Amino acid sequence: MQQLKELVQEATILASGSPEVEAARMLQICNACRYCEGFCAVFPAMTRRIDFNAADMNYLANLCHNCGACLHACQYAPPHEFGVNIPRVMARVRKETYITYAWPKAFGALYKKNGLTMVLVSSFSLIGFLLLTLWVNGSLFSGAIDGNFYAIFSHNTLALMFGLIFGFALMALGAGIFSFWSAISGGVISGVAAAEATHDALTLKYLGGGHGDGCNNEDDNFSLWRKRFHHLTFYGFLFCFAATSIATLYHYLLDLHAPYALNSLPVILGTVGGIGLLVGPAGLLYLNLNRHADHGDATQKPMDRAFIVLLFCISASGLALLAYRETASMAVLLAIHLGFVMSFFLTMPYGKFGHGFYRIAALLKNSIEKRQKNNLQFGSD
Repeated sequence: MQQLKELVQEATILASGSPEVEAARMLQICNACRYCEGFCAVFPAMTRRIDFNAADMNYLANLCHNCGACLHACQYAPPHEFGVNIPRVMARVRKETYITYAWPKAFGALYKKNGLTMVLVSSFSLIGFLLLTLWVNGSLFSGAIDGNFYAIFSHNTLALMFGLIFGFALMALGAGIFSFWSAISGGVISGVAAAEATHDALTLKYLGGGHGDGCNNEDDNFSLWRKRFHHLTFYGFLFCFAATSIATLYHYLLDLHAPYALNSLPVILGTVGGIGLLVGPAGLLYLNLNRHADHGDATQKPMDRAFIVLLFCISASGLALLAYRETASMAVLLAIHLGFVMSFFLTMPYGKFGHGFYRIAALLKNSIEKRQKNNLQFGSD
């Protein structure tokens, strides 16, 4: 106990008030305690370090999945004088990571403003612009046109609009992840390490809580619902992406053009993914609204909720468009859906979407790091 108090006093003297320094203070206490060592990947990675620089903290923060198990197990958590709250401080460091490694650099400030109001304003502004365009062209209620939305907006127009935005989003995200990987000294990627990291990402392994029973609620009970809703959201998005990819192959390689039949592969995948992106975000929003404040950083809730609501709106408008594509309301529904999708692409590099890529990079580094024997930087495994 005396050793831990000395660590706290020393860290308090050196503290600069930044999230990285506060996180390092707490992890020094955790390194002396080691009670949570088997809970998730963060604590074994922590024990491979004697002290913690900013890059270490960015890496460990993105390795944390905010399950809450360590907070509920910690004897030094508030109201203890040490005030150890790993989920909250890691969430704050993650936010700083996104800002630090954002590209272009000046756009990092958008992470602070990416709230529900901003996302909805941008979405409805784009929807309004598209509806106005349809009204000026006299095609706002021009009829179903056999469900062919390319008769409303041409394929080339949509490909150019979304291609440019999506291309920039991928470039911005890629540049940020590359800078992050370089800063944390990711290491040489082996096939085994890549396979393990892919498994951990696809199964959301560390959302199982300290003992695989799920995340902790504020009453200390375990629940797997957060992991389940994440799975629905994650795989719902992948199914929708697969549907779009296959439709692109149909169009360019097989010369098969939309609209596609209800029993076609793009429509089936898109429908399954759309349902996942309805149920998953709805559940995550409910959990976010009801989760205890100690389980994260309250300043990030607007960004979290904006991302969740936007995914829900994309899915709901997409499913409505499919259901009513052969009616006179198809053009309006198409404008609504495209507005939400375009808003998603515009905010994608500077919103919650990026956290998945940073987390995958951290999981990959963890897999590499575990296999480094007698490494002077990390110590011996």
